[in-house]
Amino acid sequence: MTDPRYVSAELLIQELSSYLKENVKEITPPEWASFVKTSTGKERLPIQNDWWYTRSASILRKIYIFGPISVESLRTIYGTRKRYGKRLEHHVKGSGSIIRKILQQLEAAGLVEKTKKGRILSKKGRSLINKLSNKLFNEIIKVRPELIKYRPGGGKIGGGPRTGRIKEKKA
Repeated sequence: MTDPRYVSAELLIQELSSYLKENVKEITPPEWASFVKTSTGKERLPIQNDWWYTRSASILRKIYIFGPISVESLRTIYGTRKRYGKRLEHHVKGSGSIIRKILQQLEAAGLVEKTKKGRILSKKGRSLINKLSNKLFNEIIKVRPELIKYRPGGGKIGGGPRTGRIKEKKA
C-alpha cells in the first residue's frame, strides 16, 4: 500500500473530505459551525461552506503522520499569527473546541482511538487513508509514468520486498 506521504497533501485532503462528507454519517458540522472562527487570530469566518469536512480530513492525515497526537499539539498546528496593530505579530493557537468535536466525531465513526499518549488511527482509519492514497498515487502514475519507481515494492504491480535484500539459500 502507498503511504500518504507519497501523495500530495492537498489532493489527499480533498479526496478524504469528499469521502467523509458522502459516506460517514457521524461526521456532521454542528449548528454553530457557520458562525465561528477557527482561531482567535483569524479576523473572518471560513469562506468554504464545507470547511468542517476539510478540517476533519486534515486532522485524520495529521494523526496518521504524527500520531499519537494530543489536542494541544493540534491546536498549535492549526494556529496562526495574530496581528496587534503596530505591535509585533504573535502565534496564537487554533480553536480547541473545534478540534475536540471533530475528534469525538471521528471516534464515533471508528476512525480514531484514544490512548494515554494521545489520539491514534484505528485499523479502519488507517485502511481508509491507505486505500485513498493508493488510489491517488495510481492516478498520478497514469499522468506521470516515471513516478512508478517510487511505489513501495520497487515499482512492481504486485508489490515485493521493501528492503530489496534477498537471502540466499544454502545448498
